[in-house]
Order: sequence, then C-alpha cells, then structure tokens
Amino acid sequence: MLPVIIAGAGPIGLALALALAGQGVPSVIVDGGEGPAPKRLARTCVLPPDLARWAALPGLGQDTAAWTAWRTTLRGRDVLRHEFPERAEPRHVPQHVLEAALREAAGHEDLIRIAGGHRLTDLEQHDREILAHTVRRAPEGQRGQARTFRGSYFVGCDGARSTARKLLGIAFPGRTGVERYAVAALRAELPWPGEAGLHRGVPHAEVIARPLAGDRWRLDWPLPPDDGLVTPDAMLERVHSALTTWHDGELPPYELLDAGVHICHQRLARRWRAGRAFLAGDAAHLLGALGTQQVAEGLRDVDNLAWKLAIACREGDAEALLDSYEAERRTAVADRLRAVDQALPLVRGGGLTSRLAGRGRGRLTLLADGHLGRGTLGAPAGYPASPLARPAPRATVTEPTGTLVGDVRVTTLDGAQSYLRQRLGGPLLLVLTAPGSRVWDARHWLTAGLMPRLAVTVGSLPLPAELMVTEEYPGAGAHTLLVVRPDGHLAASLPGSDLAGLAECVRGLRGATGA
Repeated sequence: MLPVIIAGAGPIGLALALALAGQGVPSVIVDGGEGPAPKRLARTCVLPPDLARWAALPGLGQDTAAWTAWRTTLRGRDVLRHEFPERAEPRHVPQHVLEAALREAAGHEDLIRIAGGHRLTDLEQHDREILAHTVRRAPEGQRGQARTFRGSYFVGCDGARSTARKLLGIAFPGRTGVERYAVAALRAELPWPGEAGLHRGVPHAEVIARPLAGDRWRLDWPLPPDDGLVTPDAMLERVHSALTTWHDGELPPYELLDAGVHICHQRLARRWRAGRAFLAGDAAHLLGALGTQQVAEGLRDVDNLAWKLAIACREGDAEALLDSYEAERRTAVADRLRAVDQALPLVRGGGLTSRLAGRGRGRLTLLADGHLGRGTLGAPAGYPASPLARPAPRATVTEPTGTLVGDVRVTTLDGAQSYLRQRLGGPLLLVLTAPGSRVWDARHWLTAGLMPRLAVTVGSLPLPAELMVTEEYPGAGAHTLLVVRPDGHLAASLPGSDLAGLAECVRGLRGATGA
C-alpha cells in the first residue's frame, strides 16, 4: 500500500497521520518547517467534548484544564452560569503542548514517517498515485537536494500560507482581521478556579478569562478595529485593571507568562479536493472570531477524512466517498463562517435587531455560544445534506442522519464496557439498544435474540464493523440498531431485525460505483 503523503507537521498533519495509522494506513509527513512550534502560552486551543479522544493523548493530562463551568457577568453580576456535565467539559491546552503530544504519539507508530526539512515544490498526479516533489533544506550557501515521494493520496495540512493549496491552484477568498484580541497568559489566583467566563463592565468593556492547568489563565480583550499596536504598558494596564476589579480594588500577586495580539481571519478555500489531493485545517479554512475554534475544526476535518482515505487505500473505487469529505466539511465550515458574519455586527455594532432580541438572543448569549459549544457558532456540525445520507425508510431515531451521536455507555461482545466516543476512529460501530444488557452475561449474547443473525450479517458487510450494545439511546426504542461512522456521525438508524436495510445502508456508505 502506498502511503498517504501529508504536507505539514503541525497539529492537523500529525493528527491525520495518527488517525490513518489507527486505520492501518501508512503515511509520510513532508515538513518544511523549522521544527516543533515555539512554546507560547498565549496561543491555546479548546477541545470540545466531540474531540475528547484527542484530549486523551498521553502527555496532555497535566497540561490540560477541564472547565467545570462557564459564567458570564455584567458589571460583576452573574447573568449566565453553565455547569458542564461530567464527560462534557471542554479541554483547554496550549497549542504547543498538543502538538508535542501528537508528535510523541506519531514517533511510536511504525506506519508514520516524518521527513523533516523537505520543502514542497510541486505535485504530479497520475491515475493510481500522486508524486510530491520536494527540496531538502541545506546549510546556507549550499544547494538543497531534490527528492520525490510517491503516495496514494496527498493532504495539504501546511497552514494558512499553504504551498499545497497554491500548487493546486485553489483560491482562498475571505476577509482578514475581522477581530483582534490582546492576549495575556498569566499565573494568578482568580475568584473562579476552573471556570471560564466572559466579563463585561470591567475596564476595557470586556475580557474573556479561560483557565489553563497549574493556576494559569489566558485573558483576551477584544480590540477596536482602528486600535493600533498594543504596547507592553498598555497590556500591563489591561491586566492590572482586570485583576484589581476582580479582587476588590487590590492588585493580587501574579506572574505574566506571555502576551501578544491574536488576529482572527475568515477564509474558505474554493475547493477541498483536486483529484488525489485534499486540503485540511488552516490550509482549507481560517476562523476564530467570537470563540469559534480553528484547531477543533481542523481536527474535525481529520476525523471526517481519515476513514474515507483508509477505505479508498484498502478497497479502491471510493470516489463518491472521497467527494463527500468536501461536501460535508466545507459546508459545515461555511455555515460556521456565515454565522460569525451574521453575529459580528450584532454583538460589536450598535445593537440587536428587534427580531433577534425577541428570541432572547442577546449580545452576551451570542458571545458565549462559541465557547459553550452551542448554537450555530459553537455546536459540532451535522451532515444532514451529505451525499452519503440515505435515510432508511424505517428510521427509528428522531435525530436526522448525519447528527453527531450521543456519548452513551456501550458494551462490546467480549463484555468490555466503555463510552461510545471512546470507540471511534476504527471500524463502523453498530450499536443495538438492548435494555438490561448491563446485567447480561456476555458469554450468552451471541446466542440470544437478534445477536446471532446480526453477528453473521456484520461479517458479510462490505466495510469493517464492530457490533456492541447499549442499555438505551435518547429517542430510540428497544432493538434499534444505530450505524455510527468512524467520525461519530449517525449513518442510519433502523430496526435491529432489518438485516437487508443494514446491508443496503453500509453499501451506500461505502460509496462504491455500482453499489
């Protein structure tokens, strides 16, 4: 099997290589950068619950803060407080820590090779392979050595200034500088340990405080569009004003760890696929305004694309399946960017429209949605209009096809118990709702009820699948069978006895010509 060639060894490129390795697909990462990202505590990312498997990487634990709650205050008074349920807490981590954990995990995978110091210079596509031409970085005054990598597919994860995107001739329209923030990372004790929040009415009108591990915090102040440089003195004045406001006029002890200005752009590549080449992460989109999470969206690209590439590499004849990556993910990110464009004038402009205000959607609510992971600004996208969506005529769950599944407790056929999202990233998951299954003896499952026929059918499906049971699933009756894609989205729900419907669903999901 030829490897998948990945351009860029940032978080998205490394995550894609790991996701492919989990599917048994080799990859080579062509990296023309200068090595690992610099350690910047003012550059962080939030991993929502749907990306929990990435937050569980070894090496992230002690540097990851799980938020217990979100609070929004207006002139010191709580106007919103949301406690995150267990297993649904956002995880806040410095981006360089995430990248280091991904790089460490990649280093232990035999299927991943990192070709450092190789600058991408050209791409050459053929019927059954793609060639990536590079020049290896050489000492000053010496000529770099040219090299060609052969691969089955290519994915450009090489950032906002993507060479891959330029070589493919894909436009990257959008707007620059839609929001600017002054950012400070500091070590201090704040009145809300473990709680993130947005505080209005303090000096400078608004500040977002988000906890990091080890009594560290990231503070963000939105800047006016015409504001110039943020001098060190101006940054200190912001820090002191916020801290003294939160501590009854007294400046508490603190340590300033990092500072900078974060600029949010809105850009979306015209195409995300060109033959055997794809774009993901910053190379495909830029966002970040109003609490939208760029790294999180890039990891969702990875989860969506990896299993489709794995099927194409193993089975071939998967053009419709590969096309669905752009159809699903580009549409989802476009919707997110559109939501930001609609919300920005409402929360930063002269006021809300009466229609919006009449729905109770005030400024403070919209400003929190991206951080809380809800609404059009923050909730994980579904793919209801996916070309893979073929709702079964006897669908048994009220959720539409393409919805991100709930994280229910499941039991595998060998009796092991876990949560559904912990099983993602491998084969299809077939989850049968079976009341009372927690007290069943797993030794008897394969001879009880629907299980014998289901087990036989699973073995004959055109895609690898794993059968498991759950006590209950929201909106599903007993003996409902959920077909869950490797990226956690619902492919179908149907009666567990509908074996022909199951086979038809998986053939449609396979996306093969003539399926």
